[in-house]
Amino acid sequence: MAGHEARLKELGIDLPEASAPAANYVPFVKAGGLLHVSGQISMDETGRLITGKLGAELDTADGAAAAKRCALMLLAQVRAACDGDLDRLKRVVKLTGFVNSTPDFTEQPKVVNGASDFLVEALGDAGRHARSAVSAGALPLGVAVEIEGIFEIE
Repeated sequence: MAGHEARLKELGIDLPEASAPAANYVPFVKAGGLLHVSGQISMDETGRLITGKLGAELDTADGAAAAKRCALMLLAQVRAACDGDLDRLKRVVKLTGFVNSTPDFTEQPKVVNGASDFLVEALGDAGRHARSAVSAGALPLGVAVEIEGIFEIE
């Protein structure tokens, strides 16, 4: 069976470089066989922030696309934590997605599906995970979505 790196290549996906933390924290922490990855904010392929509020400037499809970009950044952090070998990833355990949204916006799960669907497409059963999708009145730098994750690694 082909590994995760081969599957991403097959899908035409190049992971971005893992970004450095923007404050006093680390990008990930290994605890036993679990890897806890700090929240990854929505950025496009050029590194430009994807900003805006769901239910105002952005619609659900825009949010799902932003969430997918967060998932790419999560995998980049996993690869960095695994010394460049994404094939050490055994499974995605849990995602927590934060959606910058208006008080009346209720499609946070559909937004975070952008990340979940991508991870299952890219990783197969190893991408299936537990999840929370919550509304946030504001997120750092005005980004649309931030997602943190817990991963099982070898």
